[in-house]
Amino acid sequence: MSSKNDSEVPGKPKRGVSRRGFIRGAGIGGGVLSAGLLDKKALAAPAAAGQFAGPGEVPITLKINGKPQTLNLEPRVTLLDALRNRLELTGAKRVCDRATCGACTVILNGKSVYSCTVLAIDAQGKDIVTIEGISSGKPHPVSEAFVNNDAQQCGYCTPGFVMAAKAFLDHNPNPTYEEVKEGLCGNLCRCGTYVGVRQAVLEAAKEMKGGNHA
Repeated sequence: MSSKNDSEVPGKPKRGVSRRGFIRGAGIGGGVLSAGLLDKKALAAPAAAGQFAGPGEVPITLKINGKPQTLNLEPRVTLLDALRNRLELTGAKRVCDRATCGACTVILNGKSVYSCTVLAIDAQGKDIVTIEGISSGKPHPVSEAFVNNDAQQCGYCTPGFVMAAKAFLDHNPNPTYEEVKEGLCGNLCRCGTYVGVRQAVLEAAKEMKGGNHA
């Protein structure tokens, strides 16, 4: 019986990479990386002529709470970031930042949307309403109803719920409890105040029937 293994048999191809070869290659690669020979020249090479590494800021105009706001933003900036970081409208909250919780809800052309999923540049020419824009001298009926029914605790979700509730009532002014439950299913409350929220929406529906509330 031959003492040679398969890799030592003359004329027979080797299978894969030997452990010694792998270690040797890894050592060479690690040495090159640690020496910094592959970083700046390989990773930061200038873009070819006629190509762009990424767009800079561009001027955009947003109609927020009835007033035009002109900003210079990169096209990748979300409506949520524009509101909070550039316009100091911090009612919309950043919580999940991935269209799951609803804390960043605003009203866009009459519909509730997650502002963390809308690019600010795409919101141009549309009517944007934030929680800062629904009160005129006194709290909006939805906001008052939230207080009356203890529909808030930590407060992170409250502005989003209020905006979602307003948009819901604008389209369904006389809802049932089950309709409210379904209509606000896109908003989450970490404190579990769902019963208070739903009762608040029903109370606000009655209040809003008595007058025109923007």
